[in-house]
Amino acid sequence: MKGIVLFVCLLIAGRAFAQSYHKIHRKAIVVDTHNDILMKATDDLLLYNKDGWFAFDQDLSGKAHSDLARWKRGGLDLQVFSVFCEGTMKDPFRFANRQMDTLDAVAGRQSARFVKVATSAELYRAVNQHKMAAMFGVEGGHMIEDDLAKIDSLYKRGARYMTLTWNNSTAWATSALDETFSKSLPHKGLNGFGRQVVQRMNALGMMVDVSHAGEQTFRDVIETTSKPIIASHSSVYALCPHQRNLKDDQIRAIAKNGGVIQINFFPGFIDSSFSRKEAAFYSRHAREVDSLTKAGVSEWGVQDRLHHLYEEETNAIRPPLSMVIDHIDYIVRLVGADYVGLGSDFDGIPLTPMQLDDVSTYPLITKALLEKGYSKTDITKILGGNFLRVLKANEK
Repeated sequence: MKGIVLFVCLLIAGRAFAQSYHKIHRKAIVVDTHNDILMKATDDLLLYNKDGWFAFDQDLSGKAHSDLARWKRGGLDLQVFSVFCEGTMKDPFRFANRQMDTLDAVAGRQSARFVKVATSAELYRAVNQHKMAAMFGVEGGHMIEDDLAKIDSLYKRGARYMTLTWNNSTAWATSALDETFSKSLPHKGLNGFGRQVVQRMNALGMMVDVSHAGEQTFRDVIETTSKPIIASHSSVYALCPHQRNLKDDQIRAIAKNGGVIQINFFPGFIDSSFSRKEAAFYSRHAREVDSLTKAGVSEWGVQDRLHHLYEEETNAIRPPLSMVIDHIDYIVRLVGADYVGLGSDFDGIPLTPMQLDDVSTYPLITKALLEKGYSKTDITKILGGNFLRVLKANEK
């Protein structure tokens, strides 16, 4: 009899906990500051524009991490869409606008459930109307083509942050990749024009994003900015020593600035052992990699095929969800719960941590934080409240 009573009590407690984390998740404004689906949609529309099968208002299960139906299931309220191209692309400003056109087209035909917003007030209105909201984040200062007027143009189209560099440096800011590995940089950090870029963004209300920025660029930004900054998709260097992650002094500087760090889900930025395990995976399948490459399959395509073909092996190298929580927890312990959020990098990464398979899985983060002992107030901040605070501070 005692066993039955205990079982019933555990069952009730389990149901109560499930209801608790789902309720917290539903009430919070959930924000993801970095998703690369526009890159995939725009690139693929060059090839498939006759039927448009890669449009993200269609079911992209098995093709992408993201689509409107799965965002809805994940309880996401605001997605900041990355506007991205590699530094070698010709006419990057024009390509940035083409990606923005892609999102505008979806917003036009899905106005009942999806809306582009420009301000925090418009975001709250969208949430009250039960619509998913969208903003742009420009990933790479090379897309302004060294022209301050193009910052204004991108802002008018809805860009609310700009990542000063991608892996490539610009003429006015150096990247983490180049500052770490290049031996012949003409300068490090921001030059005079780079400071003008930061000041112009501050004046407009466009958040300065230091993800991908080199350490000297980061220091120059902190000295120059008059507004809180963001790291839209970066994680913790102390837990995973990759040049794309933030060191403790940088985390403290962002907290002192009143900014926020949005944790990236990419396994290579979460798990310090991932790169070694990934290299071993591709080494075991080197013949297939070579064959697919010679057949003209893109690097993304090669990765996708191998991960689907060898799913068990792939899952063995994916870090657990708990490691993402570790990065959040590290920042909270270092500077407090006011300075961390979510910047998944979904659809810009070949693999995700276990359980975080796609954009429908955000509630599992809420569940994990609640299990770790986080309060409802702090969870709400992490899910989106911290980013909203920084967005509002930049609007003033």
